[in-house]
Amino acid sequence: MHKECTQGNMNTPNLNLGHPCFSTKGHGKTGRIHLAVAPGCNISCNYCVRKFDCANESRPGVTSRVQNPVEALETVRQAKASAIGPQLIVVGIAGPGEPLANKATYETLRAVKREFPEMTLCLSTNGLLLPEKIDELVEIGVSHVTVTINTLDEQVGAKIYSYVHWEGKTLIGPDASRLLISKQLEGLSLASKAGMTIKINTVLMPGINDHLLYSLGLEIKKRGANIHNIMPVIPQGKLAHIAAPTPKLISDRREICGEILPQMKHCQQCRADAIGLL
Repeated sequence: MHKECTQGNMNTPNLNLGHPCFSTKGHGKTGRIHLAVAPGCNISCNYCVRKFDCANESRPGVTSRVQNPVEALETVRQAKASAIGPQLIVVGIAGPGEPLANKATYETLRAVKREFPEMTLCLSTNGLLLPEKIDELVEIGVSHVTVTINTLDEQVGAKIYSYVHWEGKTLIGPDASRLLISKQLEGLSLASKAGMTIKINTVLMPGINDHLLYSLGLEIKKRGANIHNIMPVIPQGKLAHIAAPTPKLISDRREICGEILPQMKHCQQCRADAIGLL
């Protein structure tokens, strides 16, 4: 079945560097510091609901408080001085909005690299600005990038994204998803050529994109992705009416797509503002 694909291998050099979000080698041994410095976003995902100031909040992409770069650097200092400080080797920015659309992202990463040059820098992005920001990320020293790509089909994308803000305009429907998808794929190719380690996050939405993941896997592999993370949608926001994917559906899609790329299975749901070990 699918003879043209090779089985994904988690022991490739790019994935075997100890980054806890990219490799099982770092699982339980090394940790990361996620800094919530990027509140602004340039797209609207229909499964996204953002809240603030809730002490019990635990959904991905949500933080109790946004920090400025000075506060974020102090957070890193305190974390590195803690008991688990030596195990914290990664600093990442994942939101709570779109990191590449926030000036504070670049200021924070530069400050961290100056004071802690040994630390690995990573970020998560929806990919819209990745092509135009890739050179700056390379200059700063970002080595790991996660791009969320949910579909290659613009009609399906219209069901996932409410709008895309681009060059002073607000795009909706297939026009919005067409632009977003093209920028995501271009950015993926450029990040790969720059030597970055790349994880693709795909939110599995039953009845929307679950039947298209194999073709997505083929394309992202061709463009240089190193690992694929198929994660379950949390039914909320404009997609509150859909059913969450069953464990079997998630397992089946990971197995099929695992013929193309290594699958991330050691983390079930990311905390974008967390510090610690996975």
